[in-house]
Amino acid sequence: MPSCDLFGKDRQNKIQQKTHLRLRGSINSDEKVDKMKMTERDQYTPGPAGGAQIRRNDGEFWTLILVRELRHPPEKVWQALIDPVHLREWAPFDADGSLGTVGSKVKLTTVGAPAPHVTETTVKRADAPKLLEYTWGGNEIKWELEALGGGTRLTLWTSIGRRFIAMGAAGWHICFDVLDHLLIGTPIGRAVGPEARKFSGFQCLHAEYAKLFAVDTPGWSPSEAQKS
Repeated sequence: MPSCDLFGKDRQNKIQQKTHLRLRGSINSDEKVDKMKMTERDQYTPGPAGGAQIRRNDGEFWTLILVRELRHPPEKVWQALIDPVHLREWAPFDADGSLGTVGSKVKLTTVGAPAPHVTETTVKRADAPKLLEYTWGGNEIKWELEALGGGTRLTLWTSIGRRFIAMGAAGWHICFDVLDHLLIGTPIGRAVGPEARKFSGFQCLHAEYAKLFAVDTPGWSPSEAQKS
């Protein structure tokens, strides 16, 4: 197992706090935002695996459950989950419409896929700002938002091919980190698919989740992983 930086998350929090203080009162411009993203991205390292479990079954797909506590109210987190503009900043797909209304048909375009991959989803549940359900590429996606003090406990349930469950957990872990940066005003830019695997800590994170779930980390190709 790779040697991991178990203090990576604490270091990220200090960086976020310093950057947030530095930016208070500054003028927002596209140029400043782009520079901020580059700086934050260069300093970003995924924290240790945690807050996750899996539900096994006899089929090809298992359920990943990932929990993250965010320092933002459910209403703010909810917007980041349903709004196409927000989704483009952190999610592994683009949406051509809002996911916030039950029955809405929305096209989701997977980001970083070897070939264009567009699927249409119908929003199954949208109980703002508590529960959201839809599918992505045939896989179930369910979000639960629970008020926690002044913040939110965000829980994701999603089905993933059993061979890629640890890699999927690592990918969503980074998505959650990027979402947190976005919400506190220190965006680092979306990092999914091949872009996520470029981070020096990705392989370590992948291995940590494999150990946590007691699963192997098989060899894979990008095209195979995309099918998971």
